[in-house]
Amino acid sequence: MEKIMNFMTNSFAPKVNKVTKNVWVSAVQDSVMAILPFILVSSMITLISLVNEIAPILPDLSLISTFTFGLSGIFVAFLLPYFILEKKKIGDKKVLAGLTGIALYLLLIFPVIGNEGSSITFSLERFGAVGMFVSIVVGLFVGGMMTLFSKWSFFNKEETSLPDFIVVWFDSLIPIALIVTVGWFFYHILQIDVFDYIVLLFEPLQSLGQSFWGFVLMGFCLSFLYSFGISTWVLTPIFTPIALKGIADNAALVAKGSEAIYINTQETFYSGFCAFGGVGYTMILAILLLTAKSGRLKAIGRATFLPSLFNINEPLVYGAPIVFNPMLMIPFWLNGVVIPAITYLVLSMGWVMIPAKAFQLWYLPYPISTYLVNGDLKGILLFLFLAGISLCIWYPFFKVYDNTELKNEQLEN
Repeated sequence: MEKIMNFMTNSFAPKVNKVTKNVWVSAVQDSVMAILPFILVSSMITLISLVNEIAPILPDLSLISTFTFGLSGIFVAFLLPYFILEKKKIGDKKVLAGLTGIALYLLLIFPVIGNEGSSITFSLERFGAVGMFVSIVVGLFVGGMMTLFSKWSFFNKEETSLPDFIVVWFDSLIPIALIVTVGWFFYHILQIDVFDYIVLLFEPLQSLGQSFWGFVLMGFCLSFLYSFGISTWVLTPIFTPIALKGIADNAALVAKGSEAIYINTQETFYSGFCAFGGVGYTMILAILLLTAKSGRLKAIGRATFLPSLFNINEPLVYGAPIVFNPMLMIPFWLNGVVIPAITYLVLSMGWVMIPAKAFQLWYLPYPISTYLVNGDLKGILLFLFLAGISLCIWYPFFKVYDNTELKNEQLEN
């Protein structure tokens, strides 16, 4: 364990943090985080729709969900090149880069253009989470091209008397023209539906993410990295597109009269079953800390109970601490594996309904959010079972840690 700790502290963690701070990776993270308010609005609409299922007293607001969560793909197509140029300190062209991203994205989703260009028809689902991987590819390409051409200018900026915004306009003409021409070439000349090819390219990653082992691996990676102080946001560029596409595909299946089949969604993991108190099922530890004999641990329990109740576990993870604490890291990892594994198996067997609507109000306490993600009362029974399993995992490690801390306090006194 000591060798693992030294390796993670001195080698692995610094490298991961370096990757996290990379312009391209952090731009993807920021882009996904920027659309979260739209996803939360869609989650509120889901909550209202659940009320209507009980008593239809409110109007149908599903169109609001369509124009929030349902546009997440095109939002990222704008945001990603915008953030890339912002982080590259090319702020004068970041808006143009974002707009160019939208233009290219619209071409690559292969619209149907009517006679003489009198009308244009898009497939609405391609604007949403289904197109997340496409928008990431588009955003990275546009960001790269705009960055490359930012090093060249028509003018000598020190000698020209033209206003800066005029210089920016002219200097952006070539990269914008080239980028849009690429889209035109695939659409008009080759007549290739690039959208389908990009989705197909990422299908192995999507399939892995939606598999049992992919779901369990996600849970383990989140808890493992977090236990070394590495933010779970580092995995956002990988896991979020998989999860958002999963819930979007589930919604589409249910709308067609089929059953939801994709388990790896943020609704399942964060809001429903696998993050009671946060990653690692830390609410159970927060409860146990309230019973601690150690004065320090009991005080930590009192301070972290309320945040943990609303699934905010940073105070507990860094306060107990779990980070770099082998005594609590191990049960933290075990929860990150066992809880997702049981959840996946139960949902895949059809014992509990798989979530099929966007619902990411992850700060609602369990089991309220557990019920709201799918409206299935059996989900609450699953939650209670998972909480019992988590208690069995946390308790022996907690008792040893509590006794150790108590002895240390007695020696200090």
